[in-house]
Amino acid sequence: MSKREAFCEAACKENVKDFLNFMKLHKDKADPFDVEEVVQEMSRDQREGLWERLASLLRDTLLELPPERWEEGGEEGMVEESSVDPKDVMAVVEGVTVVATKSLKVLQNGDTYKALLEMTHQLHHVLVSLPVSEAHVPTHIHSLCEAWWKKGLLDKETFGRSALLLSLQKSFMLKKPGIEIQRIWSLHDVILSLDYASEDNQLIIDLLLQCCQSPTHIRNDDGKRLLVFLFSWNINFILLLHGTLKNQLEFFSKSMISNIMEIYFRAWKKASGDFLEKMESLCIQDFLQCAILLPKTSPVHAKVRQIVSYFHARKGHHRLEKMLYTLYRPILWKALNAPNFEVRANATLLLTEAFPIHDPEQNTQNIDATIQKQLDTVMGLLDDPHPNVRSIATLGVCKILAKCWELLPPAIITDFLKKLTTELASDTSSSDVRCSVFKCLSIVLDNTLSHPLLEKLLPTLKYSLHDNSEKVRTAFLDMLIKVKAVRAAKFWDICNTDHLLARLASDSHSVSKRIVDLLFKSFFPVNESEREWCGRCITLIQMNPTAARKFYHNVHKHTAPTNIIKLMLAIRRVLNCCIQTDFDDTEMNESNKENSMGDGGLLGKDLALVASLLEVVVILWRSVEKALKQNKEAQTYIYTKFGNVMSKYFSTFENERCTVALIQLASFMPPNAVPTFSCGVLSRLKRMDSGAAPTQYSQLLDCMCMWGQAADVLELITDWLTEALPKEGRENAKRKVQIMETAEAKPDLALDYLEHLFLHTSTREKVLAVGQGPLKQLHTVLGNWKSVLYTHLSSTSKDPRTPSVDVALKAFTYHGRLGAHLQNNATEGRGYLLSLTHVAAWLNEKVLPFLTASRDDTEGLEKLQPLAAQIIENFLTVCRDVVLVGLGDDTFKGEILHLCSLILLSETGHVCIPALLPVLKEVADSYVPDDDSQDEEQEGSTSVILGVVANIFQKIIELLARQLRKEPEKGKLLCQSALPGLTDFVQVAQTWDRAPLRGVFSTLFAIIIVENRHVLQKMTHPEEVVTPESVEDMPPLSRVLLSVILKTPSVTRAFLTEVSSSLDAEVIGSLTELAAILHVLAVIRHAGQSTASLKTAAVSVQRQLYTHAVAAVDSGDIQRVFYESSVKTLNVILDL
Repeated sequence: MSKREAFCEAACKENVKDFLNFMKLHKDKADPFDVEEVVQEMSRDQREGLWERLASLLRDTLLELPPERWEEGGEEGMVEESSVDPKDVMAVVEGVTVVATKSLKVLQNGDTYKALLEMTHQLHHVLVSLPVSEAHVPTHIHSLCEAWWKKGLLDKETFGRSALLLSLQKSFMLKKPGIEIQRIWSLHDVILSLDYASEDNQLIIDLLLQCCQSPTHIRNDDGKRLLVFLFSWNINFILLLHGTLKNQLEFFSKSMISNIMEIYFRAWKKASGDFLEKMESLCIQDFLQCAILLPKTSPVHAKVRQIVSYFHARKGHHRLEKMLYTLYRPILWKALNAPNFEVRANATLLLTEAFPIHDPEQNTQNIDATIQKQLDTVMGLLDDPHPNVRSIATLGVCKILAKCWELLPPAIITDFLKKLTTELASDTSSSDVRCSVFKCLSIVLDNTLSHPLLEKLLPTLKYSLHDNSEKVRTAFLDMLIKVKAVRAAKFWDICNTDHLLARLASDSHSVSKRIVDLLFKSFFPVNESEREWCGRCITLIQMNPTAARKFYHNVHKHTAPTNIIKLMLAIRRVLNCCIQTDFDDTEMNESNKENSMGDGGLLGKDLALVASLLEVVVILWRSVEKALKQNKEAQTYIYTKFGNVMSKYFSTFENERCTVALIQLASFMPPNAVPTFSCGVLSRLKRMDSGAAPTQYSQLLDCMCMWGQAADVLELITDWLTEALPKEGRENAKRKVQIMETAEAKPDLALDYLEHLFLHTSTREKVLAVGQGPLKQLHTVLGNWKSVLYTHLSSTSKDPRTPSVDVALKAFTYHGRLGAHLQNNATEGRGYLLSLTHVAAWLNEKVLPFLTASRDDTEGLEKLQPLAAQIIENFLTVCRDVVLVGLGDDTFKGEILHLCSLILLSETGHVCIPALLPVLKEVADSYVPDDDSQDEEQEGSTSVILGVVANIFQKIIELLARQLRKEPEKGKLLCQSALPGLTDFVQVAQTWDRAPLRGVFSTLFAIIIVENRHVLQKMTHPEEVVTPESVEDMPPLSRVLLSVILKTPSVTRAFLTEVSSSLDAEVIGSLTELAAILHVLAVIRHAGQSTASLKTAAVSVQRQLYTHAVAAVDSGDIQRVFYESSVKTLNVILDL
């Protein structure tokens, strides 16, 4: 028996196992059995017989286990209900599907395929009964339905529809749906057979619309083809399709919009008849209208502009020109005269971008008239009253000139450019317009035909370099750079070099770097000799020394480090002509040749020029410092060359500017390269007079740090501070200090040195790298200066041997600051935080009593209290910084807050309020309102600390109120000094929408209402009841607090939320209190902030106020006036 006959015999219920074996052989690539070959070799009758037997087998198999039960209860459930193995059932269905699919490939004209059709219908029933998945059975049936459609056989619409639906569904399920999208496109003709109005096809329509929302489908080439095709499926579907795409624009990226605009353009090109009319009127004109009417702040505006620009960029196509002319005609000209400036600006941009807009079917005369009308309109837009429109019109004019220069009459071109250069470039009403002129003239310069005319007009703009707006100056320089790049003119003919250098010397980095870009080749011609470089350098210095320094500060961005080093050595050779040194003849001869000034003696007499050259060398060296570190050979060479002459430079160039530059040069080199100078630096620091200016010692300190000798400086500082202490203050010192070169200690100068070392990052890093020993000793010595402060506090007479209070206060402050630095560098422990805690205890014990001194000693109190307050404020500032940089733990914060409480409880502690508020702000700011990472213990600790913060803030407000009552003038001054701290603290507090910091707003609300209620209660005459309009009309403390609240909208909203919650909780009861609240709300309304929250609070007041209506009428005159005034104010707030 042949394989064909055996295969036919196996296709029945009785021989199902043989059939399944045949299908396994078909899957086995190593076996020669192939279903397609077997079926192809069969006769027509054999094939029809095979199909009938397979249809019968499939029917019997599905009767035993219908597909609806395949998914019920898993395989175990199926086995219980039926003796048939579900795996065999699926294998039979899969095998039949494979045979049917292969049969379609060999189906010939005239074949009877009734049994094959029946079999396919049964398989189709299986397909629609199963959920969408990637399982083998539905995948094979899906391929069968797709093949049936493509073959064009009976009932192809049914099978094609199912194949399309399944492909659409799978394209949204798969991670990589590219193949399914390709299959959808291959089935796109199925869509034409669907009835758009039928509800049976609604699922497919929804899925097709979903393709418009899927970036994967839109990016895919076949997906784009599908969307383009959908615009030609049904005329009623166009609006739905366009609406879906338009709604998604907000969420699409710029690259996605590129695909969207390509889809629209291709759909428009393909459309014809009614479809074309719908595309243009419903889609393209809609985009044009949106591009005109949408404000720039709209998230869709830029996307719509991108789509419209795509159509504009393809102008030149006859049909597209006519379409734009037709669609723009009813909307563009109206928009150009609209009262809204944004509409006019958008329309101007579209007009100039699409220029010329004309109907190519018109005759030449009409086209010329249309274009002339557009040119006249654009010229008029340059005089628009709004600067935004003028700026965009400027951009449009320049684009038109760049694009259509050859086509426009010379008179029109000249008129446009004269308008730009003579009027708009000096538009005093708007810097944006002036800036736009220079930015857009760069566009015109791209057209070489414009160069002759612009060469004549641009020199009139030279004074724009000195425009008072930086962005205009920047744009002007960008235009000059463009002029230089395209060689339209000589930039120095447009703007004189002296002007450029003057601006380089005085302007910002943004402007300076552009001037350097412009002048670089003029003053650093890299293709010339080093002698020429040096000569240009001297010329530049002589023209403008400050500009020269800024020029060489930026020069490393334009040339290689090698050239910069060559210039440094060339300058060195010029400087060598001014000194007498033991050079060899070769170097001296070379130096004489390179000397561009001709006479070294003349250069030596001009010490200002010498100083400038040295400063240039310093600037250049600093710019190539990193490059030198990477090239040790070059670095050693530079060290040797400059080290050989440094001692002579120091002895010859004694001018102060020269000395400063030479010290900076010495700091770049190792100390052994400049031995004469380096050996005397520490001695010079020791001999420095107290009160010396920072310029005298700052660079010496920098040198010491650069040479790795920071430890010597620290030792000097420690020695001086220790020696200056009274004998009893030296007890904690770890060693006896000896100062070898001088017996005089200079503690004030030591602190100046210390301040400089810690003020700059480079020196601070060197100092902190010295090691714990010297730094810890210095920290201990600084801490001992507390005794000097206490001596000043407790002594009634001045001892000339005691260091000054200013020095002691400075040392005390640096003790805290140094402790913070050391704590930050510490790898473990909190020893230096503990030292700050000890200082807090010392303040509590020794200093705070002076804020509560006996009233019997009034004269002594007045003298000592300011010092005590200053000591406390300096310490609080250090603590604030410690918390600010994240060094303070919860224990430290708790101890500092305890000290704050003690300060406020002292008799005159209110004077420290301005210093206390920043501490509260930083403590509160160190916690995150919604930190999910905190455990319960941490959360409890946070609540405790913030609760203390809220209580201290309440105490501060109470003290401010008391001071305003006791001493109004001093109280006002205190409130003003506390204003910045209050503002910052309240800004942090508003980020918390729960306790304990919400209590801050309760405190603010309560004190403001109490103060205003007190003012109202003192009123006796109706004429006195006046609703305030501004913060200045409020009582003193309310004035300060409301000015804080109204500074930011978020704080205002938080305060109004507190007002509403207090009213809703019915804690406000009296009419006077409600009137006080309305006075506050009236002030907030006049400030124009938080309208929604304000009305919510007003509604809460309204509910309470109506309960007093009858009582107010029956009571005295003043209560009735309160009620009537409140109702009037309420109506104004609620716009009733």
